[in-house]
Amino acid sequence: MKLDVLICTLGDDGIKRVASMSLPEVEGVRYLVSWQKPDMSNVPTELVARRDVKLCPTETLGLSNNRNVAIAQSDAEICLFADDDLRYTPDGLRHVIEVFAENGDLDIATFRHSGDSKWFPDEEFDLKKSAKGYFVTSFEIAARRKSIENIRFNPNWGIGAEILHAGEEQLFLYQALRSGLKGRYFPITIVEHCGLTTANRPYTRGVLMSQGAYLSIEYRGTALMRIPLMAWRSSRRGLTRFFTAVRYLFEGYIYGLRHFDREGNSK
Repeated sequence: MKLDVLICTLGDDGIKRVASMSLPEVEGVRYLVSWQKPDMSNVPTELVARRDVKLCPTETLGLSNNRNVAIAQSDAEICLFADDDLRYTPDGLRHVIEVFAENGDLDIATFRHSGDSKWFPDEEFDLKKSAKGYFVTSFEIAARRKSIENIRFNPNWGIGAEILHAGEEQLFLYQALRSGLKGRYFPITIVEHCGLTTANRPYTRGVLMSQGAYLSIEYRGTALMRIPLMAWRSSRRGLTRFFTAVRYLFEGYIYGLRHFDREGNSK
């Protein structure tokens, strides 16, 4: 069983970060680097020498578009989404392969990462019955490639999008499960993340609006009750102010109602 690690990066600084990831050589594993704003004359020698690294230059913009390019370029049985600031170990990557090899009916799996304070459940569970307080980060997601042939990241969401600057992985997972795919969370640490994720940085208007827009899709009937609770939790963590959060969450909710249907598709 083959695994493609789909690394997304941007520009010269991004490709330098990829080169510094010290990607381990593991049988059956390839690193597919979707590189936006590429300069092919400036590829780090550490990557040129690697037979298990494939560079995929792209003129697209936005993280969701970048991930979609990586999916389209993959031909492995399993895809693992990745960023350019991660640290992998051979055992972590082998665990991903083993999970899919041992669960033939599994379409999508989510895992744990180390390196920050994110909380993870200790027990395995069906992603359609997610544990309270659990949210997914993109580089925790792996999928059987054939299962997601018709599912892509919405380019209106995520870093580089015009309005909604986060939430693309949450929407991707929502649409995958709504389409009938089987997904499970496994309490297995597969990677170390160096730095802060979007969920642990101060919330901008674009991040809060993406949260509100997502509420309008999955929780349309109860979104207005969830907005003040979400704002309170975010302010309690010191990521934003309460009334600022309420304002932008509500703006995102209205934006979501106008621009997306209950399946998460753009109207």
